[in-house]
Amino acid sequence: MNKEKANISLEPLEDDDKEQFIIDNQEAFNYGALEEFGRLYDNFEEDGQIIARDTIEKSIEEGEAYRIMLDNEIVGGAIIKVNGEEGELLILFVSPKAHSKGIGFAAWCEIEKIHPEVRVWETVTPYFEKRNIHFYVNRCGFDIVEFYNKYNPDPNEEDCEHSDDEGMDEEMFRFRKIIKK
Repeated sequence: MNKEKANISLEPLEDDDKEQFIIDNQEAFNYGALEEFGRLYDNFEEDGQIIARDTIEKSIEEGEAYRIMLDNEIVGGAIIKVNGEEGELLILFVSPKAHSKGIGFAAWCEIEKIHPEVRVWETVTPYFEKRNIHFYVNRCGFDIVEFYNKYNPDPNEEDCEHSDDEGMDEEMFRFRKIIKK
């Protein structure tokens, strides 16, 4: 994996790019599940998507959405939510064609630069996303602080109608990064 930070920029999401942003986000999230489980994975939120359109749209409405740009080419996106000294990374994705080039790490560094007032960042990722877990812990400096599962459900999530009997699709790690300044 590339340890260097890619030379990227974050551009605010434009209204006319919202549809493509959603499609690109779903493609990137589906790639991770298919890479891990193959075509047998069936814990999709809606219509064969790991992340539902409604989830992405709600995140865009609640937060700040950005396109990740590399040499004027769209290579991903991010949505964050900031409230004073607390920040939440709602969504971060890099196009599967651009993986392992330092783009995600560079995007995260830019997010921290945009919001130097944030002292505590949080995010979540599914239990099976080993690539994401590695990224947040080993690259970005987050700590795993909680494991949501059927015995310890995420208090911020409503009961999902797509949840299976085992609650497997609800297993998520919660991460926290404390910025010491």
